[in-house]
Parts: sequence; C-alpha cells; structure tokens
Amino acid sequence: MPEIEYPRAPDTPVSHLPFSPCVRYGDLIFVSGQASVDATGKIIRGTFEEEFRRSLENLIKILHDAGSDLAHVIQTRNYLGDSKDGPLYQKLYAEYFKAPLPARTTISHCLGTALHYEIECVAVRKKS
Repeated sequence: MPEIEYPRAPDTPVSHLPFSPCVRYGDLIFVSGQASVDATGKIIRGTFEEEFRRSLENLIKILHDAGSDLAHVIQTRNYLGDSKDGPLYQKLYAEYFKAPLPARTTISHCLGTALHYEIECVAVRKKS
C-alpha cells in the first residue's frame, strides 16, 4: 500500500491557513487551491490575467515538485471572482492546457474581493 506523501520544496508558496499545498498517494497528486500569492503566502493583487498567470505558475511549481506537470493533470477546479472574466479565462486556460484536456469544473462569484482567480487540481505522477 502506498504511503501518503507531502512533497514540498523550500520555495513552495505557503499558506497561513491549515492545509497542505500538495498531497501525493501513489501516482495520484492532489494540489490545493493555488492563487496569486508569493512564496510567503502574501496575496499579490493584479488584473485577472496577472492573477491567473501567477496562480498557474504556482501550480506548475507544485506539480513539478511532486513529479508531475500540466500534461498529467486529470481534473481541475477553477474559481472566478466574477463571471465577466469568463471569456479571458477560457483564452488563458487554453494557453496552459492542451488536448486531451483534463476534466474541469468552473465556478464564479465565489472568491469575495480578495482574489480574481484560484485553481486546484488532481494529477498523476509522470513515469520515469
């Protein structure tokens, strides 16, 4: 039976909330919601696009540290602060995720005023 692991590099963005950025069980990788934060967990406000890109860069870093990448993501959950950002979200998402696309859920009007975007995912470990 695989062990539960918590892969984390020293420069992985941290949260001051009680959760792990990433949990790996065997080849499955579960990444908690990633937002526009720096390595200390401080929220970095910006335009929707700036926050989206920072969130994805954080996700990419965490996946790499866990032995995966965006091509091995099997599901994403996306949270938009406002549905007006939907068209830009679709465009940006397509820059990062290529076919075959992961399963996806998107919810809007759920982040309050602190953030424009957040993403979480389930991935599988890359084969060596």
